[in-house]
Amino acid sequence: MECWVLEGGMKLVLDELPHVRSAAIGVYVRAGSRDEDEACAGVSHFLEHMLFKGTATRSARDIAEFFESVGGQLNAYTSKEYTCYYARCLDEDFGAAMEVLLDLVFASALRERDVATEKGVVMEEIGLYEDTPDELVHDVFARVMWPSHPLGRPILGTRASIAGLEPEVLRSFYRHHYQPHNLVVAVAGHVDGREVRERLAGLVRPVERRAVPIRGAAPVPGGPARELVAKDTEQVQLVVGVPGIDYHDGRRFAQMVANSILGGGMSSRLFQSIREEQGLAYSVYSMPSSYSDAGAFAIGAGISPERADEFFALLAAELSRFVEMGPTAEEVERAHKQIKAGLLLGMESVMTRMTRLGKGLLCYDRVVSPEEVAQRVAEVDAAAVHAFAHEVLTQEMSLAAVGPASALAEVENAFTRHLAPLP
Repeated sequence: MECWVLEGGMKLVLDELPHVRSAAIGVYVRAGSRDEDEACAGVSHFLEHMLFKGTATRSARDIAEFFESVGGQLNAYTSKEYTCYYARCLDEDFGAAMEVLLDLVFASALRERDVATEKGVVMEEIGLYEDTPDELVHDVFARVMWPSHPLGRPILGTRASIAGLEPEVLRSFYRHHYQPHNLVVAVAGHVDGREVRERLAGLVRPVERRAVPIRGAAPVPGGPARELVAKDTEQVQLVVGVPGIDYHDGRRFAQMVANSILGGGMSSRLFQSIREEQGLAYSVYSMPSSYSDAGAFAIGAGISPERADEFFALLAAELSRFVEMGPTAEEVERAHKQIKAGLLLGMESVMTRMTRLGKGLLCYDRVVSPEEVAQRVAEVDAAAVHAFAHEVLTQEMSLAAVGPASALAEVENAFTRHLAPLP
């Protein structure tokens, strides 16, 4: 693994893998939905769409046809704190794929006529998301956790903010954030590192040097709160949770082990007790989320409304047992092995390797190897997990729920009876 800072301040991190026949590249931009003003909420994600509409020298069709002609993959996603554009292809086509991807990122045309078309596409995407309650509930939970901060807003924006998005706002956001010194390029696969470095340096378009974008203030949790959204569904999708830790916090390894034990897999306590033993939910899981300066620890499930009281009673009992008694040594050992296997098995994929390189350099300003993570996880003992549970899971919980209007009152009442506050 090698890392360089190229002219203009862009960082390149590369992992040469001579035993594979593919390669992956990701361009990570330190700009996401938390970097937006409320009036232009969704601009990061909208810009991600627009970059696929063509450049000065390539149309959207040219870009799509190139990757399909070589059997490659091109895609992108927007998160709350960064945007990633990535490609994967055979090693023999990597140079051309890198050229197309960098052209897409640095030379987007951002034509006004495409803005109107893409507004329709994003509106449809918002509608699709709103029709998927098990995803929508996580946006509701974020709004409950950080009601007055961009982290609490949906990545897609709202219908109103997208409808009002002007081309010049897009261009301004693009000029401000899509600068070499705000980007990380990650490459993994069968490539020549020196050749990639030289070629990449030649592909970066000169831009007017601007100050590094300054991220806004850290979010302050809004305190325990509840939001219930009426939807015509059979189940109630719900998320309960508490403020958590950011990804710089030294307790993040204890959090990984705690999550694995509590609700991170089929052998976890919540899955076994709530689903397997009592049949109270088809899906139940715990899910920590960590950002640069904030976090949350959440538990999600989809339940039948008439079983809400049983569900919350059992969930409260399981959380109380975890907080009061901590995990067993056997559970901790199993979590160690589960996490280590997930880390190392994932390294057999060039996409996973590339993602780890890019996110590591973007978030920590260095690459954190899977071996290092596995070692830090192995150092977590039952006492550390117990301490984490005491510090985090004893806070009063917030509730987000999406389901039929006739059921939401009973869901909230059951939550109040059993989880507010946690014993």
